Amino acid sequence: MDLYMMNCELLATCSALGYLEGDTYHKEPDCLESVKDLIRYLRHEDETRDVRQQLGAAQILQSDLLPILTQHRQDKPLFDAVIRLMVNLTQPALLCFGSVPKEPSLGHHFLQVLTYLQAYKEAFASEKAFGVLSETLYELLQLGWEERQEEDNLLIERILLLVRNILHVPADLDQEKKIDDDASVHDQLLWAIHLSGLDDLLLFLASSPAEQQWSLHVLEVVSLMFRDQNPEQLAGVGQGRLAQERSTDVAELEVLRQREMAEKKTRALQRGNRHSRFGGSYIVQGLKSIGERDLVFHKGLHNLRNYSSDLGKQPRRVPKRRQAARELSTQRRSALNVRLFLRDFCSEFLENCYNRLMGSVKDHLLREKAQQHDETYYMWALAFFMAFNRAASFQPALVSETLSVRTFHFIEQNLTNYYEMMLTDRKEAASWARRMHLALKAYQELLATVNEMDMSPDETVRESSRIIKNNIFYMMEYRELFLTLFRKFDERCQPHSFLRDLVETTHLFLKMLERFCRNRGNLVVQNKRKKRKKKKKVLDQAIAPGNVPHSPGELEAVWPALAEQLQFCAQDPELGVDSMVPFDAASEVPVEEQRAEAMVRIQDCLLASQAPQALTLLRSAREVWPEGDVFGSQDISPEEEIQLLKQILSAPLPRQEGPEEQGAEEEEEEDEEDEELQVVQVSEKEFNFLDYLKRFACSTVVRAYVLLLRSYRRNSAHTNHCVVKMLHRLAHDLKMEALLFQLSIFCVFNRLLSDPAAGAYKELVTFAKYILGKFFALAAVNQKAFVELLFWKNTAVVREMTEGYGSLDGGSSGRRAPAWSPEEEVHLRELYLAHKDMEGQDVVEVILAHLNSASRTRKQIIHHLVRLGLADSVKDFQRKGTHIVLWTEDQELELQRLFEEFQDSDDVLGNIMKNITAKRSRARIVDKLLALGLVAERRELYKKRRKKLAPSSLPSGEKSLQDFSQGDLEEEEHLPEEESEEDEEKGEGSDAEQVQGSSFLSTENLGQSLHQEGFSAPLLWLRNCLIRVANDREEDGCSQAVPLVPLTEENEEAMENKQFQQLLCKLGIRPPASEQETFWRIPAKLSPTQLRRVAASLSQPEEEKKLQSELEPKVPGEQGPNEEHHKEHRAQALKALLAARKKKAGLASSEEEETPSGKEHLKAAPRKRQLLDSDEEQEEDEHRNRAPGFQKKKRFQIEDEDEND
Repeated sequence: MDLYMMNCELLATCSALGYLEGDTYHKEPDCLESVKDLIRYLRHEDETRDVRQQLGAAQILQSDLLPILTQHRQDKPLFDAVIRLMVNLTQPALLCFGSVPKEPSLGHHFLQVLTYLQAYKEAFASEKAFGVLSETLYELLQLGWEERQEEDNLLIERILLLVRNILHVPADLDQEKKIDDDASVHDQLLWAIHLSGLDDLLLFLASSPAEQQWSLHVLEVVSLMFRDQNPEQLAGVGQGRLAQERSTDVAELEVLRQREMAEKKTRALQRGNRHSRFGGSYIVQGLKSIGERDLVFHKGLHNLRNYSSDLGKQPRRVPKRRQAARELSTQRRSALNVRLFLRDFCSEFLENCYNRLMGSVKDHLLREKAQQHDETYYMWALAFFMAFNRAASFQPALVSETLSVRTFHFIEQNLTNYYEMMLTDRKEAASWARRMHLALKAYQELLATVNEMDMSPDETVRESSRIIKNNIFYMMEYRELFLTLFRKFDERCQPHSFLRDLVETTHLFLKMLERFCRNRGNLVVQNKRKKRKKKKKVLDQAIAPGNVPHSPGELEAVWPALAEQLQFCAQDPELGVDSMVPFDAASEVPVEEQRAEAMVRIQDCLLASQAPQALTLLRSAREVWPEGDVFGSQDISPEEEIQLLKQILSAPLPRQEGPEEQGAEEEEEEDEEDEELQVVQVSEKEFNFLDYLKRFACSTVVRAYVLLLRSYRRNSAHTNHCVVKMLHRLAHDLKMEALLFQLSIFCVFNRLLSDPAAGAYKELVTFAKYILGKFFALAAVNQKAFVELLFWKNTAVVREMTEGYGSLDGGSSGRRAPAWSPEEEVHLRELYLAHKDMEGQDVVEVILAHLNSASRTRKQIIHHLVRLGLADSVKDFQRKGTHIVLWTEDQELELQRLFEEFQDSDDVLGNIMKNITAKRSRARIVDKLLALGLVAERRELYKKRRKKLAPSSLPSGEKSLQDFSQGDLEEEEHLPEEESEEDEEKGEGSDAEQVQGSSFLSTENLGQSLHQEGFSAPLLWLRNCLIRVANDREEDGCSQAVPLVPLTEENEEAMENKQFQQLLCKLGIRPPASEQETFWRIPAKLSPTQLRRVAASLSQPEEEKKLQSELEPKVPGEQGPNEEHHKEHRAQALKALLAARKKKAGLASSEEEETPSGKEHLKAAPRKRQLLDSDEEQEEDEHRNRAPGFQKKKRFQIEDEDEND
């Protein structure tokens, strides 16, 4: 783009900057405003980055901005604006365009911007520009924190970003064409940084504890400085050539000499003694041409060895998506002075900065203070500097920050995450593969450093190495990592260098593991396996639904016999309550909502004439659910219990649907349920190295090794050794030579054996001859071995090849399905023809129910029906349901319309599922609603529960019992089933409530013991915190985890006391979950009522007695002389208090609301928190009405009774 094609306004703005006269730059009066205008223009450029391209074509940075930077540094506003504009102009092209454009037009603009960036980099390769930046940065760092302003911090960050942007510009290989030991533009830039002293400032920023906020910027700049360097070569600079390096170079020269001599010999054979235009024609016997005749060869005999049927053919074009990944990282040897400077920088960095900087960066990453993918710089620095330390002078103390099991875990987690993202995000698979390569290099260097520690003369270093190895070999994730990477290796995304590093890392890991097992004798490791647990369709069906008598006459006839049994059982003192549990603790339904189901179980026991079980269940349910006297009051008489059971027997309780009725939806989502019901079981087992090695004996692993073996000429000697060692382990140690009997491997062996420089690959040649000898020995016995060369094989095929075909039938016959007899086939045909046209039922399920053989599975029946010709395909028998995955635009619009129509209803999700056209599962509809943004979280789709009115006692009527049961069952049936996250939250909530209900007695004991030990003040502080959180949650209507922050020394000592921490766990308070948390937290799942109950359990017994003595004389019923009257009045007051409490929770009956006493006591219910807040409020309450005070005290006592139950 030429300058005269520039935008007029942009041209005028650039002209107003100033002009260069000789070496002096004269700025215009409007220079500062012009710079700001350029920043504004860049902010509003289009997708082609037109402003950036025009400024690059006009060379504004080289001709104006750099002279302003170097000559007008004293003008601070102008200097800051120029730095800001430079940071914008030099930002990477990938950031400007988001990614490498695929469209040709945008791709041209991308390359143009990249060209301008390379010109900027060349212009910055001067000591003058970096000298100004270094001096400015030095002056800013001299300021203390109290003197440094926000503008100073911004300028520091912009200078670091400018250096980062300049170093980030890739080299132009076509323009530079520099050889090793020559100074490239990048080397010139590094030398300018060194001369300006900026490298010393970077070391200061990395080592200073006060400058930790710049740690990620510094690490990024350092990684770009060493982008093209090799740490092993850098460590050996200036130390002379080692003997090992000289021998390696001599071997490489010998290989080249042998190949050159072989080529000369071949050319000499091709030249004849005399010139002849007629080379001759020959018939090659045994080699067929296109027809049935032998091939006619029209060239000289010396060319026959190079004959191939592919000569002259056009090679088939490979699509881009199937091409092998390119190598993006290149390593070159910089000029000697640059390498010496970089070596000294590395040594100082390791001694003074590495541990502190890596710890700070790791803290930023864990606390999510860094940007996305910043962990890649951490992994690069770990791999580079640990390799430099290992090659220079190995000192484990210099890299102790990253030499731990936690670092192994961090790298393994990121490696696994990158691997999963590469499989799922196919568009960015190459980027995820590069990040995975960085993580693999870091993992490899960690293993190499631990291996180096094994050979240290220091005993403490060897002991540390043994501890680390013991941890990583014990965990299953570290052992399975390499198998996973090999099985999912994809050469379209992962380059050749990744496979090389993977093979070398696996070789190192296996060598360390084998040595560790040999020294230990026996090694116990962790083992994990997934176990599928069966889901219960219907809970606790005591009797079959078909045997339930429904008519009142039948129930009346059954009752006399039951009444006699119940009277006998009621008088039995040995009838225990603990023998039967009225609720299912493993159910997803909370315990509070299982009351109706317990009522149904009691009725089932009565109908089955199981009187002892029914009475035991009733008493157990009364202990679990005492509120409302639904299962009778605590002081109920045996006669009243029998009458209560009679009412339960005759009550028309609603029951859950049977498996046939409610199983349709579960069958639709069978695959999703199977995934959820897989439980990982962790156990320990004795480790066997050969068994672990057998995991590598599969075709996918062998293919990856053979792919690397094909490039044996380009591989290093160590890489070829790693390949051969693994193949030798499989062939020799596991006796699976046939696993390598494959034509592509033999082609590599043929090329290797015919290589003139084969003498340099003695190990490869020896192994190739060993495998070929085994193959021809097997081929003499098994003639089909030549055909087997065409296929990759697994261990079963290898065994059949060596031991004989059909040798596996005896071992696997027990797992095979039994053959179908003619009688079974006739019966199967009759059943299918009789039931295939019936609607509303699954034909295969009906056949399974009526088939005589119980060993047949659904899959076997379906396949045999297809084999008999009764069905066209297996797909005909797929269960009707939601196998739809993709949503069309019309279906999305319909879902949005239904949501808007039913969003105010009680059951939004249920109504949508009833009215939607394309039937789908709950989980798919919920996921789509979340994806469309119609709901923010899953809990918004829960069925809204109406407040049911529960009777205070069951004998008041059967209708109330029926209403109560129906309400609970409706709530249970409409709970979302597929929402795993919410189910876990509910499970946690119900578990917390169960723990609270069952451990209040132990909580009181702990509280009393802590009172005696002098922790009264911390307990009072904890109690006030719980009450304050309860009040806040009631007022705000929402809840979140609240930390318990001790502000006094006494409270801090209590929080560190083990007995006090045990009390906190009993109360349901959560300890710090990770390194990011410091304080204990009150969970968000605890409701205000639960918090007040917990706070009430912490009150001191002395205070309760004092409060009770103050309140009891003021009760009107106790002032009379009649004790009976006093008890009656006390019972009425308790009943009224209970009604007020239920009223607040939405559970009080309408009849109790109409009573005067109920109304009177309901007024005191909202003041429940006043009793529990503080002592001052209790003193204020004493001056108020005595009746409310009495009510609050009674409520407090009722809650204690519930807790003790």
